[in-house]
Amino acid sequence: MGVGERRRSAAARSLQAGNFERRHFSGSSGAIGLWLLRLWPQFQPVNSLIVKSGVAVRMTGPQISRSSKSVPMKLLAPALLAALLGLSAPLVQAANAAAKAPAKPDLVAGEARFAAACAACHGADGNSGSPINPKLAQQHPEYLIKQLKEYKSGVRKNAVMQGMAAGLSDEDMRNISFWLASKKIKPGFAKDKDLVALGERIYRGGVADRQIAACAGCHNPSGAGNPAQYPRLGGQHAEYTAAQLTAYRDGGRGNSLQMSQVASKLNDREIRALADYIAGLR
Repeated sequence: MGVGERRRSAAARSLQAGNFERRHFSGSSGAIGLWLLRLWPQFQPVNSLIVKSGVAVRMTGPQISRSSKSVPMKLLAPALLAALLGLSAPLVQAANAAAKAPAKPDLVAGEARFAAACAACHGADGNSGSPINPKLAQQHPEYLIKQLKEYKSGVRKNAVMQGMAAGLSDEDMRNISFWLASKKIKPGFAKDKDLVALGERIYRGGVADRQIAACAGCHNPSGAGNPAQYPRLGGQHAEYTAAQLTAYRDGGRGNSLQMSQVASKLNDREIRALADYIAGLR
Protein backbone atom coordinates (compact mmCIF):
# COMPACT_ATOMS: atom_id res chain seq x y z
CA MET A 1 0.00 0.00 0.00
CA GLY A 2 1.41 3.36 -1.01
CA VAL A 3 1.84 6.33 1.31
CA GLY A 4 -1.19 8.09 -0.16
CA GLU A 5 -3.41 5.05 0.26
CA ARG A 6 -2.25 4.56 3.86
CA ARG A 7 -3.06 8.19 4.65
CA ARG A 8 -6.52 7.93 3.06
CA SER A 9 -7.20 4.70 4.98
CA ALA A 10 -6.11 6.28 8.27
CA ALA A 11 -8.28 9.32 7.61
CA ALA A 12 -11.31 7.12 6.90
CA ARG A 13 -10.75 5.16 10.13
CA SER A 14 -10.42 8.40 12.08
CA LEU A 15 -13.64 9.75 10.58
CA GLN A 16 -15.48 6.52 11.40
CA ALA A 17 -14.17 6.63 14.97
CA GLY A 18 -15.23 10.25 15.32
CA ASN A 19 -18.73 9.45 14.06
CA PHE A 20 -18.99 6.50 16.45
CA GLU A 21 -17.90 8.66 19.37
CA ARG A 22 -20.39 11.41 18.56
CA ARG A 23 -23.24 8.90 18.17
CA HIS A 24 -22.60 6.83 21.30
CA PHE A 25 -21.17 9.23 23.88
CA SER A 26 -22.68 12.48 25.18
CA GLY A 27 -22.83 14.31 28.50
CA SER A 28 -20.48 13.82 31.47
CA SER A 29 -20.86 10.04 31.65
CA GLY A 30 -20.38 9.83 27.87
CA ALA A 31 -17.18 11.88 28.14
CA ILE A 32 -15.77 9.43 30.68
CA GLY A 33 -16.79 6.48 28.53
CA LEU A 34 -15.14 8.10 25.51
CA TRP A 35 -11.93 8.66 27.48
CA LEU A 36 -11.92 4.99 28.48
CA LEU A 37 -12.52 3.94 24.88
CA ARG A 38 -9.50 5.94 23.75
CA LEU A 39 -7.34 4.47 26.52
CA TRP A 40 -8.35 0.90 25.89
CA PRO A 41 -5.74 0.14 23.16
CA GLN A 42 -3.15 0.29 25.97
CA PHE A 43 -4.67 -2.87 27.51
CA GLN A 44 -5.04 -6.45 26.35
CA PRO A 45 -8.70 -7.61 26.63
CA VAL A 46 -8.08 -10.54 28.96
CA ASN A 47 -10.75 -10.90 31.71
CA SER A 48 -11.49 -7.16 31.87
CA LEU A 49 -14.17 -4.64 30.97
CA ILE A 50 -14.33 -2.87 27.64
CA VAL A 51 -16.67 0.03 26.79
CA LYS A 52 -18.38 -0.85 23.53
CA SER A 53 -21.22 1.16 21.98
CA GLY A 54 -21.71 3.00 25.27
CA VAL A 55 -22.12 -0.27 27.26
CA ALA A 56 -19.59 -2.00 29.53
CA VAL A 57 -18.94 -5.56 28.31
CA ARG A 58 -16.86 -8.14 30.22
CA MET A 59 -14.02 -9.64 28.19
CA THR A 60 -11.26 -11.89 29.53
CA GLY A 61 -9.01 -10.04 32.07
CA PRO A 62 -6.60 -7.13 32.83
CA GLN A 63 -3.16 -7.32 31.36
CA ILE A 64 -1.35 -4.09 30.63
CA SER A 65 0.45 -3.98 27.30
CA ARG A 66 4.13 -3.18 27.17
CA SER A 67 3.57 0.00 25.24
CA SER A 68 5.54 2.95 26.54
CA LYS A 69 2.23 4.84 26.86
CA SER A 70 0.49 2.23 29.06
CA VAL A 71 -1.81 3.56 31.80
CA PRO A 72 -1.84 1.87 35.26
CA MET A 73 -4.94 -0.29 35.80
CA LYS A 74 -5.61 1.41 39.15
CA LEU A 75 -6.36 4.64 37.24
CA LEU A 76 -8.90 2.89 35.06
CA ALA A 77 -11.06 1.39 37.82
CA PRO A 78 -12.45 4.62 39.37
CA ALA A 79 -13.04 6.17 35.96
CA LEU A 80 -14.88 3.09 34.76
CA LEU A 81 -17.01 3.08 37.92
CA ALA A 82 -17.87 6.74 37.40
CA ALA A 83 -18.87 6.04 33.81
CA LEU A 84 -21.10 3.17 34.85
CA LEU A 85 -22.76 5.26 37.56
CA GLY A 86 -23.29 8.08 35.11
CA LEU A 87 -24.83 5.77 32.56
CA SER A 88 -27.23 4.38 35.16
CA ALA A 89 -28.38 7.80 36.40
CA PRO A 90 -31.20 8.20 33.81
CA LEU A 91 -32.54 4.77 34.79
CA VAL A 92 -32.54 5.72 38.47
CA GLN A 93 -34.27 9.03 37.70
CA ALA A 94 -36.94 7.26 35.67
CA ALA A 95 -37.54 4.77 38.47
CA ASN A 96 -37.85 7.57 41.04
CA ALA A 97 -40.34 9.45 38.83
CA ALA A 98 -42.44 6.30 38.46
CA ALA A 99 -42.41 5.74 42.22
CA LYS A 100 -43.62 9.29 42.86
CA ALA A 101 -46.48 9.10 40.35
CA PRO A 102 -49.83 8.56 42.09
CA ALA A 103 -51.24 5.07 41.79
CA LYS A 104 -54.16 4.61 39.44
CA PRO A 105 -57.38 4.76 41.47
CA ASP A 106 -59.11 1.44 42.13
CA LEU A 107 -62.75 2.11 41.23
CA VAL A 108 -63.91 -1.31 42.40
CA ALA A 109 -62.37 -0.73 45.82
CA GLY A 110 -63.79 2.80 45.83
CA GLU A 111 -67.30 1.54 45.19
CA ALA A 112 -67.01 -1.07 47.94
CA ARG A 113 -65.66 1.45 50.46
CA PHE A 114 -68.34 3.99 49.55
CA ALA A 115 -71.09 1.39 49.93
CA ALA A 116 -69.84 0.49 53.39
CA ALA A 117 -69.18 3.99 54.74
CA CYS A 118 -71.09 6.59 52.71
CA ALA A 119 -74.07 5.22 50.79
CA ALA A 120 -76.49 5.37 53.73
CA CYS A 121 -76.43 9.18 53.63
CA HIS A 122 -75.30 9.97 50.08
CA GLY A 123 -77.19 7.33 48.07
CA ALA A 124 -75.96 4.11 46.48
CA ASP A 125 -74.73 5.95 43.39
CA GLY A 126 -73.76 9.24 45.05
CA ASN A 127 -77.15 10.87 44.47
CA SER A 128 -78.46 11.65 47.92
CA GLY A 129 -82.20 11.44 48.40
CA SER A 130 -82.09 13.74 51.41
CA PRO A 131 -81.82 17.51 50.70
CA ILE A 132 -79.62 18.05 53.74
CA ASN A 133 -76.96 15.66 52.39
CA PRO A 134 -75.16 16.69 49.21
CA LYS A 135 -75.16 14.85 45.93
CA LEU A 136 -71.61 13.65 45.32
CA ALA A 137 -72.01 11.95 41.94
CA GLN A 138 -69.98 13.53 39.10
CA GLN A 139 -68.15 15.82 41.52
CA HIS A 140 -64.53 16.59 40.69
CA PRO A 141 -62.35 14.01 42.50
CA GLU A 142 -59.72 16.57 43.50
CA TYR A 143 -62.37 18.59 45.33
CA LEU A 144 -63.76 15.51 47.11
CA ILE A 145 -60.29 14.40 48.20
CA LYS A 146 -59.57 17.88 49.57
CA GLN A 147 -62.82 17.95 51.56
CA LEU A 148 -62.29 14.47 53.02
CA LYS A 149 -58.75 15.35 54.08
CA GLU A 150 -59.96 18.57 55.69
CA TYR A 151 -62.69 16.72 57.59
CA LYS A 152 -60.09 14.28 58.83
CA SER A 153 -57.67 17.01 59.88
CA GLY A 154 -60.41 19.12 61.48
CA VAL A 155 -60.03 22.06 59.10
CA ARG A 156 -63.64 21.54 58.01
CA LYS A 157 -66.05 20.95 60.89
CA ASN A 158 -68.88 18.44 60.91
CA ALA A 159 -69.21 15.86 63.66
CA VAL A 160 -70.62 13.13 61.41
CA MET A 161 -68.21 13.65 58.53
CA GLN A 162 -65.18 14.04 60.76
CA GLY A 163 -65.99 10.68 62.32
CA MET A 164 -66.42 9.02 58.92
CA ALA A 165 -63.27 10.55 57.41
CA ALA A 166 -61.18 9.52 60.41
CA GLY A 167 -61.41 5.89 59.29
CA LEU A 168 -60.39 6.54 55.67
CA SER A 169 -56.84 6.22 54.39
CA ASP A 170 -55.52 8.47 51.61
CA GLU A 171 -55.97 5.54 49.24
CA ASP A 172 -59.60 5.11 50.34
CA MET A 173 -60.27 8.80 49.74
CA ARG A 174 -58.74 8.66 46.29
CA ASN A 175 -60.61 5.49 45.27
CA ILE A 176 -63.96 6.76 46.57
CA SER A 177 -63.56 10.19 44.95
CA PHE A 178 -62.68 8.87 41.52
CA TRP A 179 -65.50 6.33 41.68
CA LEU A 180 -68.00 9.10 42.53
CA ALA A 181 -66.66 11.21 39.67
CA SER A 182 -67.54 8.38 37.30
CA LYS A 183 -71.23 8.42 38.32
CA LYS A 184 -73.84 10.70 36.74
CA ILE A 185 -75.59 13.31 38.88
CA LYS A 186 -79.37 13.31 38.78
CA PRO A 187 -80.69 16.71 37.65
CA GLY A 188 -82.46 19.03 40.08
CA PHE A 189 -85.05 21.73 39.61
CA ALA A 190 -85.62 25.31 40.68
CA LYS A 191 -88.78 25.57 42.78
CA ASP A 192 -89.32 29.22 43.69
CA LYS A 193 -90.36 31.20 40.64
CA ASP A 194 -90.25 34.46 42.58
CA LEU A 195 -86.58 34.01 43.48
CA VAL A 196 -85.07 32.22 40.48
CA ALA A 197 -84.66 35.42 38.42
CA LEU A 198 -82.73 37.07 41.27
CA GLY A 199 -80.58 33.96 41.64
CA GLU A 200 -79.78 33.91 37.95
CA ARG A 201 -78.84 37.59 37.98
CA ILE A 202 -76.38 37.16 40.86
CA TYR A 203 -74.97 33.86 39.60
CA ARG A 204 -74.28 35.17 36.12
CA GLY A 205 -73.49 38.80 36.75
CA GLY A 206 -72.80 39.32 40.43
CA VAL A 207 -73.71 42.56 42.21
CA ALA A 208 -71.29 45.22 41.03
CA ASP A 209 -72.16 47.98 43.51
CA ARG A 210 -71.55 45.60 46.44
CA GLN A 211 -68.50 43.97 44.90
CA ILE A 212 -70.09 40.53 44.73
CA ALA A 213 -68.44 38.52 41.98
CA ALA A 214 -70.47 36.42 39.54
CA CYS A 215 -70.54 32.78 40.63
CA ALA A 216 -70.28 31.69 36.99
CA GLY A 217 -66.75 33.08 36.81
CA CYS A 218 -65.44 30.24 38.96
CA HIS A 219 -68.17 27.61 38.88
CA ASN A 220 -68.93 27.80 35.14
CA PRO A 221 -72.17 29.17 33.63
CA SER A 222 -73.64 25.66 33.64
CA GLY A 223 -72.55 24.97 37.23
CA ALA A 224 -70.01 22.35 36.08
CA GLY A 225 -67.19 23.95 38.07
CA ASN A 226 -63.52 23.70 37.11
CA PRO A 227 -61.56 20.51 37.84
CA ALA A 228 -59.03 20.71 40.67
CA GLN A 229 -60.15 24.26 41.53
CA TYR A 230 -63.88 24.79 41.96
CA PRO A 231 -66.60 22.21 42.66
CA ARG A 232 -69.55 21.30 40.51
CA LEU A 233 -72.71 23.04 41.77
CA GLY A 234 -75.33 22.37 39.10
CA GLY A 235 -78.15 20.09 40.23
CA GLN A 236 -77.23 20.23 43.92
CA HIS A 237 -79.99 20.24 46.53
CA ALA A 238 -81.02 23.85 47.16
CA GLU A 239 -81.28 23.23 50.90
CA TYR A 240 -77.70 21.98 51.07
CA THR A 241 -76.31 24.85 48.96
CA ALA A 242 -78.13 27.42 51.10
CA ALA A 243 -76.82 25.82 54.28
CA GLN A 244 -73.22 25.99 53.02
CA LEU A 245 -73.47 29.61 51.89
CA THR A 246 -74.91 30.53 55.28
CA ALA A 247 -72.12 28.62 57.04
CA TYR A 248 -69.48 30.44 54.98
CA ARG A 249 -71.11 33.78 55.78
CA ASP A 250 -71.55 33.15 59.51
CA GLY A 251 -68.19 31.46 60.13
CA GLY A 252 -69.46 27.90 60.51
CA ARG A 253 -67.38 26.80 57.53
CA GLY A 254 -63.94 28.28 57.15
CA ASN A 255 -61.99 26.13 54.70
CA SER A 256 -62.25 28.62 51.81
CA LEU A 257 -61.36 32.26 52.39
CA GLN A 258 -62.63 33.19 48.92
CA MET A 259 -66.08 31.73 49.61
CA SER A 260 -66.24 33.27 53.07
CA GLN A 261 -65.57 36.70 51.56
CA VAL A 262 -68.22 36.30 48.86
CA ALA A 263 -70.89 34.88 51.19
CA SER A 264 -70.29 37.60 53.78
CA LYS A 265 -71.94 40.08 51.41
CA LEU A 266 -75.10 38.02 50.75
CA ASN A 267 -78.34 38.34 52.67
CA ASP A 268 -80.70 35.45 53.41
CA ARG A 269 -82.97 36.15 50.44
CA GLU A 270 -80.05 36.25 48.00
CA ILE A 271 -78.70 32.99 49.40
CA ARG A 272 -82.04 31.28 48.91
CA ALA A 273 -82.33 32.70 45.39
CA LEU A 274 -78.86 31.50 44.42
CA ALA A 275 -79.40 28.04 45.90
CA ASP A 276 -82.69 27.60 44.05
CA TYR A 277 -81.24 28.73 40.73
CA ILE A 278 -78.19 26.46 41.11
CA ALA A 279 -80.44 23.43 41.75
CA GLY A 280 -81.84 23.78 38.24
CA LEU A 281 -78.49 24.16 36.43
CA ARG A 282 -77.40 21.30 34.17
